[in-house]
Amino acid sequence: MTQQGKPNEGAGGLLAAPLLEDQNKSLEDQRSGGASFSGAVFNISTTMIGAGIMSIPATIKVLGIIPGLMVILIVAFSVDLTAEFMLRYTNSGRSETYAGLLAESFGPWGSVAVQLCVIVTNLGCLIIYFIIIGDVLCGSQSGGNLHLGILQEWFGTHWWNTRAYALLFIALFVMLPLVMVRRVDSLRHSSAISILLAVAFVIISSAMAIYTLFKGKSHELRLFPDFANQVSVLDLFTTVPVLVTGFGFHVNVHPIRAELGKPSDMSSAIRISVTIGIAIYFAIGFFGYLLFGDSIMADILVNFDQNADSAIGQLLNDIVRLSYAVHLLLVYPIMNFSLRANIDELVFPNKPNLASDTPRFLSMTLILLSLTYVVAVAIPNIWYFFQFMGSTTVVFLSFIFPGAIILRDVYGISTRRDKIVAVLVILLAVMTSSIAVYTNLNSSIQN
Repeated sequence: MTQQGKPNEGAGGLLAAPLLEDQNKSLEDQRSGGASFSGAVFNISTTMIGAGIMSIPATIKVLGIIPGLMVILIVAFSVDLTAEFMLRYTNSGRSETYAGLLAESFGPWGSVAVQLCVIVTNLGCLIIYFIIIGDVLCGSQSGGNLHLGILQEWFGTHWWNTRAYALLFIALFVMLPLVMVRRVDSLRHSSAISILLAVAFVIISSAMAIYTLFKGKSHELRLFPDFANQVSVLDLFTTVPVLVTGFGFHVNVHPIRAELGKPSDMSSAIRISVTIGIAIYFAIGFFGYLLFGDSIMADILVNFDQNADSAIGQLLNDIVRLSYAVHLLLVYPIMNFSLRANIDELVFPNKPNLASDTPRFLSMTLILLSLTYVVAVAIPNIWYFFQFMGSTTVVFLSFIFPGAIILRDVYGISTRRDKIVAVLVILLAVMTSSIAVYTNLNSSIQN
C-alpha cells in the first residue's frame, strides 16, 4: 500500500489482489467453527430492540400511520446503508473494532471520538435499563402519583422488595452471570429469548387492540399528522432520534463480526435483523396507537397501568410489565459487551485481548456492573440526562462516523454515489438531531 493507504497499481497491485483474497479465505477458514449465523441475527436484533420499543407508539401518534411507516423504513434503510459502509472499510483495512476503523481514517482522535460516544450511549442505556427494571418491579412516583411495582402488588411492601435490595439481587444473581461471558456469541440464547419477549409484547398488544376493535371501543387512527390541533412541524423532527436510537446497533457490529464463522455473512445478518426491527416497531406502533389512541403516553407502560381496572386487565398489565423487565435484563449484557470492550481499548490500548486477561476482565466487569447499579439506585432521575446525550451520540455512531469514513476514503474504494449518499446521510442526521435537541430543550425550559 502507499502512504495514503491506497492499493498500489501496476504489477504490485496485480500481486496484492490475489494475496489479499488468499488471506481473506484463510481467515474465514480459521473461523469456520466460529459463531453461528442465527446467533449473529439474534444479537444484532437484541442490540436494536431495547428500551425504545415503548416509545414507538407515541411517535406514530405524532407522525400518523403512513408517515410513521415511511420514517421507520427510511431510518432502517439508512442504518443498513451505513453499516454496509462500515463493513466495506473493515474488510479493506486491518482493524477489527469500530474505534480502530475510525483510527485508520482519522488517526487517534477518531478512535477516541468513537470510544467516548460508545461510552456515553451504552453506559446511559445500562443505567436506564436498571432504572426501568426498578420502576417495573418496585414502583415509581411521578407527578404526585404513586405507581406500585409488581413486587408490592403481589407481596405487599417489605424491605426486601424496595428498589435497592431488589436491584441488588438481580445484579448479583441474574446480570452478573450474563456479563461474565467472554464471547458475544455466548449471549445468543439470551438474545433469542429477549426477541421472543418483544414479540410476545407485540402479540398481547395486537390481541387487545383487535378485541377492542370488535367491541367497538377502538380509537380512531390518523393517517397523517394533526397539524390543526396539537402537532407542529418541529415536533415531527423529535420522532427521528427516537427511531435512530431504536435502530442503533453499530456499536456491536465489530464484536459480532469478529466471532462470526463467515464474516462475509454479516451483511445478510444485519439485513435480517433490520427487517425484524421494522416488523416489531411498526406492529407495536400501529396496535399500540389503535389500542390507546391520542391518550398514548411517551411510555406505553403507563397506559397499560392506567387500564388495569379489571382482573384480566391487571393480569395482562403484569404480564406486559414483567416481560418488558425481563427483556431489558437480557438486553443489558449485549450492550455491556461493547461498552466494556471500548473502555478497555481506550484505557489499555497496548494490552492483549481483554477476554484472555482474567484479572482485567473481572475487575472491569465488576466495576461497570457496580457503577450502573449504584447510579440507578442513587440518582434515578439521571436518565433524563442520558436520554438527551444518548440521542445525540447515537446519531454520530449510526450516521456521522460511517459517512465520514466514506468521505475520507483512505482506501480509494468509495464511488461518487457513495460519497453523495454519505453527504445526504450526514446532513439529514445533523439537521434532524439539531432540531430535536432544540425542541426538547425548549419544551423542558417551558415546563
